Amino acid sequence: MSVVIPVRDDGPHLWRCLRALAAQTRPADEIVVVDNGSTDDSADIARAAGARVVFCGERGIPAAAATGYDAARGELILRLDADSLPAPTWIATMVAALSDPDVDAVTGGAVFHDGPVARRVLMARAFLATYTTFAFPALGHTPLWGSNMAFRRAAWEAVRDRIHLDPELHDDLDLAYHLGLHHRIRYVRGRHMRVSSRTVEPRRFAVCFRRGAGTVFAHWPADIPLVRWARVARARRHTARPGAAG
Repeated sequence: MSVVIPVRDDGPHLWRCLRALAAQTRPADEIVVVDNGSTDDSADIARAAGARVVFCGERGIPAAAATGYDAARGELILRLDADSLPAPTWIATMVAALSDPDVDAVTGGAVFHDGPVARRVLMARAFLATYTTFAFPALGHTPLWGSNMAFRRAAWEAVRDRIHLDPELHDDLDLAYHLGLHHRIRYVRGRHMRVSSRTVEPRRFAVCFRRGAGTVFAHWPADIPLVRWARVARARRHTARPGAAG
């Protein structure tokens, strides 16, 4: 089981994330930190914590995440971001969810670990609800969220050659497009993750929304919603038949 963390110039957050991973009830078999051209001490922090550092010279989270998944040695790949703070049970929860042989990928929500204390839960729920409201109709199934997700290596290898590496797209939403046709994605409930509220800062949120829309449009016209829903329905009927490949 491998944990993959893409990072660029985010040393302080990464340090806290790695400390949280060190406190897991089910330790990671390996932690892969992908240095996406950092100019700070992110790579040194990762090595000091015992993580394996791989370098990705192509800028952007999509390329960095893909580099990490390719480098991971585990049969299960867990993904979070440098500003994520997993609860001690996060790894155990994600691994348990993937013990279901009919599930190939899982994802979960989060609350914020910074920002106004009284609004952390509400703000996080609003942000994730916006993402789900936008992504679910486009996909026809549960979306993935890169700050809290996991999937089988075999599932990644099945779609690896079809993903986009454009830094202006969302890698998690793009991965969900490709995985969701033939691989079941399950949502895992519970407060197993905390993330930074900087995502909802106006400028960051605007960039996030633009990239989300761009990711959807990158899959058109083949995956215009009505066509996409039909494709998902056909694929699920096929995989539900006895002896069908999943």
